Amino acid sequence: MADLNHTIVFSRDKRAGAAYLAEILGLPDPTPFGPFQVVEVGNGVSLDYMDADRSVDIHAQHYAFLVSDAEFDAAFGRITERGQEFWADPGRSRAGEINRNDGGRGVYFDDPSGHNMEILTVPYGG
Repeated sequence: MADLNHTIVFSRDKRAGAAYLAEILGLPDPTPFGPFQVVEVGNGVSLDYMDADRSVDIHAQHYAFLVSDAEFDAAFGRITERGQEFWADPGRSRAGEINRNDGGRGVYFDDPSGHNMEILTVPYGG
């Protein structure tokens, strides 16, 4: 069995992107490591933000975070306090809604570089 250790998240501004995610999720401030700004999430995994070359389009990726109900409430509060758009689905057809899939709650939102972030309280199919 292999465990995910880290992944690189290309960003227009690695400091802004990493700080945004840490703030929304209520995580410790990002730490620098080489060319990265590292956000430590659960299970020993980190998202290592790296500046993308300005001449290259960033291809939006999807990152989903399983959180507790209290963490969802806090993160969702930070999203709405910013007046940020959010959706109940990845196709963005249900703007301003929270999904209630599998008896939990979930919401999708964009980070500053357009990555599709998600917080959910119950794993899908769970």
